[in-house]
Amino acid sequence: MPTFICALGWTEQGIRTVKDVPKRAQAARDLAKKVGVEIKQVFLTSGDDDLLVIVDAPNGDNVAKFALALSSAGNVRTRTARAWSESEMNKLISELP
Repeated sequence: MPTFICALGWTEQGIRTVKDVPKRAQAARDLAKKVGVEIKQVFLTSGDDDLLVIVDAPNGDNVAKFALALSSAGNVRTRTARAWSESEMNKLISELP
């Protein structure tokens, strides 16, 4: 199943209510299940992003639904990238013309 990395940044609303993050994280897991996404890991990060969420999904449509629904709550903004494991990368490279 494809892997995606969602980079999340708290909005002003999200950081003001940061103590609610454990409840919001559970709500995000419930939301993910509804749209066919599995949250594999969540990381609190320093730097440009506040959180990184590693997810598996059948395709990008499921991840887009997840990111849109998550962002619509107003606590985070999302950026999403498809990720390939090292073995997947090696396979892709070996198939280059």
